[in-house]
Amino acid sequence: MGESPKSITILMADDDSDDRLLVREALENVDIPHQLDVVTDGEMLMDYLYRRGSYQHLQNAALPSLILLDLKMPKKTGMEALKEIKADPHLRRIPIVILTTSETEGDVYKSYDIGASSYITKSVTLTSLVEAVEEIGRYWLEIVELPPDSIKRS
Repeated sequence: MGESPKSITILMADDDSDDRLLVREALENVDIPHQLDVVTDGEMLMDYLYRRGSYQHLQNAALPSLILLDLKMPKKTGMEALKEIKADPHLRRIPIVILTTSETEGDVYKSYDIGASSYITKSVTLTSLVEAVEEIGRYWLEIVELPPDSIKRS
């Protein structure tokens, strides 16, 4: 008897509603069971990960298998959140894909220095952004072996 398919949670931290919608639609084309959770600022991201405040109900849920992180967010920047996540032994194994409009060379270097898994600049066109997110989905959901404690069996 085969195993049930893996179901993973992707956490997207982005304050741009259009980008969130595009990512959600692009991930629908990926053939792996997944759930996309969304937060809109860096403080919400950390509350989600630490199961604080309005995210206490997730106390017994697996951590996300993948984080899509925008660098330019209110309250706490993506760079600040990345640094905090990678400094925490309980969170540091979560792969983090930077998905941002910043093309600043310093942001690219700093993101990788802190521990980002990938750095992708959001494309200018709708089509290229959707294609990039579909490729992210295929790579992280279909090819890569994610830490077992972040995957739930359906």
